[in-house]
Amino acid sequence: MGFVELFLIAVGLSMDAFAVSVCKGLNMRKINYKQAFIIGGFFGGFQALMPFLGWALGKQFEQIIQKFDYWIAFILLAIIGGKMAIEALKPDDEDNECHPTDQKLNYKELFLLAIATSIDALAVGVTFAFMKVSILPSILLIGVTTLTLSVIGVAVGNRFGAKYKNKAEFVGGIVLVLIGVKILIEGLMK
Repeated sequence: MGFVELFLIAVGLSMDAFAVSVCKGLNMRKINYKQAFIIGGFFGGFQALMPFLGWALGKQFEQIIQKFDYWIAFILLAIIGGKMAIEALKPDDEDNECHPTDQKLNYKELFLLAIATSIDALAVGVTFAFMKVSILPSILLIGVTTLTLSVIGVAVGNRFGAKYKNKAEFVGGIVLVLIGVKILIEGLMK
C-alpha cells in the first residue's frame, strides 16, 4: 500500500473526528486555538492508537487469513465507508453533538467522543496486518492527519457552522469504499 492510499485512508478515517470538531467549533464564540489543538490531540491520538491495536490483533491471525485477506479488507472498508456515507445522508437530529454554547472543554466527553470516532480505525488496523503495511509510519500519518483536520474542523465550525459536516462524512465514507474496491481488485488479479 502506497503513501497516497494511506493518506486517503487517514483522511477517510478523520471525517468523523472532523465532523465532531466542527460541532466543537460551533460552541466557541471566538476561536480558541489551545482548545482546538487539545480536541485535535484527543482525536488524533485515538485515531493513531486504534489502528495499532487492530494491527496487533490482526497479526495474531495473519497465517490463517492470508489466503483471503483482500476480501476482509474490502468488506471492512466497504462496511465502514458505507456506514459513514449513509449516516451523512440522514437528516441531523436535535440531539447531536452540536450545541451552541460557549463552555470549557469537558475532557470526559472528549475522551468518549475520541473513542467513538476511532472505532472504525480499529478495523482498518486489522486490515493493515493482512496487507503487510508498515504500522508505525501509518499510524503516525493517521494521527497527524486527524489532528490537523480536527483543528481545521474547529475553525470551520467556528467560522461557517455545521454546513460542511455531512459533506465531509459522506466524502470520507466514499473514499474508504473506493480504497476497499481497489484492494479487492488487486487481490483478485494476483
